[in-house]
Amino acid sequence: MQRREFVKSSALAAAGASLFPSSFFAPPDTKIKLAIIGTGLRGQTHLSNVLRRNDTEIVAICDIDDSMLEMARNEIKKSGRAMPQVFRGDPHAYRKMLELKNIDAVLIATPWEWHTPMILDSLGAGIKYVATEVVLGITLQDHLDVVREAERQGAHVMMLENVCYRRDVMAILNMVRQGLFGELLHMQAGYQHDLRNVKFNNGAAENNVGAEFGEKAFSEARWRTHHSVYRNGDLYPTHGVGPVSTMLNINRGNRFLSLSSFATKSRGLHNYIVEKGGPNHPNAKVIFKLGDIVTTHIKCANGETILLQHDTNNPRPYSLGFRVQGTKGIWMDVNKSLYIEGISVKPDEWEAAQPYLDKYDHPLWQRWSKSTEGAGHGGMDFFVLHAFIESIKRKVPTPLDVYDAAAWSAITPLSEMSVDLGNQTVEFPDFTSGQWMYRKNEFSLNDEF
Repeated sequence: MQRREFVKSSALAAAGASLFPSSFFAPPDTKIKLAIIGTGLRGQTHLSNVLRRNDTEIVAICDIDDSMLEMARNEIKKSGRAMPQVFRGDPHAYRKMLELKNIDAVLIATPWEWHTPMILDSLGAGIKYVATEVVLGITLQDHLDVVREAERQGAHVMMLENVCYRRDVMAILNMVRQGLFGELLHMQAGYQHDLRNVKFNNGAAENNVGAEFGEKAFSEARWRTHHSVYRNGDLYPTHGVGPVSTMLNINRGNRFLSLSSFATKSRGLHNYIVEKGGPNHPNAKVIFKLGDIVTTHIKCANGETILLQHDTNNPRPYSLGFRVQGTKGIWMDVNKSLYIEGISVKPDEWEAAQPYLDKYDHPLWQRWSKSTEGAGHGGMDFFVLHAFIESIKRKVPTPLDVYDAAAWSAITPLSEMSVDLGNQTVEFPDFTSGQWMYRKNEFSLNDEF
């Protein structure tokens, strides 16, 4: 299937899904046969949510860590479900798993550097639906390869960007679509989260923190910290840029044109090692390339700008730093406030956003809020998995597609490029090959997903 035909058919199928009842596409007894690659802590969250559903069957799981596999097996056993086939040991054992003939979809929750090869191998095995944790790939070529292979196979790759389904974010999306903020001008977002106890985690140490990373560490500290040693850019952009992209119609009437990035000096991770392990700890000699705060400015085709910040190496409260600003008003999640001209009670004064978030609560949350209880991340995890599973059942494109995954995730290698070039502005590739001008934004318009 040629690229334009793929984009066109995907858009038509998505439009059709919003016109027909769910029973038209998905018989009540439909069960999706799912294989999971990666049963670490994040993979186990997805596993738990899959087990909560009566329309899924886990046919295979795969990991190189026997302790994580055992935790996953115990979770499945407690659920009363049939035990899936288990693939283990070899880092490429997942390829043997992909030879199974009864897989409808693959869910990938592994270290970042494995996402692209696992996606490509899944698509090459004939799997038509692949869900991956963020990010899509490491290099810009990774992103291009995934897009082209998905097009060749007529397959669907969805990034499991759960923040697109955060309740306040979806209420603001609802307000944007109803015109309360006027014409959008500028957006801010980011990943501002103290991850020092994630990047250095001994597992058995007091409070599960320490000064170790790599082979001696636990969970994400085994692999994630290495990216801070060797890379300098916005390493985790999608939690912030994904939600604002749905508001700006990115890849659907709008697109990213260019970006420039700046990075501060690196101090936080070294200081943390000294604090936890002392100045003579071997890791105190490690030089971390990642700047403590990376700021990226993006220009959009329709004239809007986006400011992203990546801030994970120093003490700070968690915040994604959302700011949505239009010609009629502004919302900021840091102070949980907004101002809308002509509607706010007092001119030029902030007011609490919560009454508006309640009034404009998104229909998806109104319908599914009870199902989100216990699903993780305040219910966001329910929605992102639900959207993926329902798309498979209906045999329609996923609401967040491979072009979204590529555009959002490519910010990382492009920001690295900009920093390396002395903060130069770099052009953004058009992963849709011009079809962004004709595609329509239907994210969350279907009352199912």
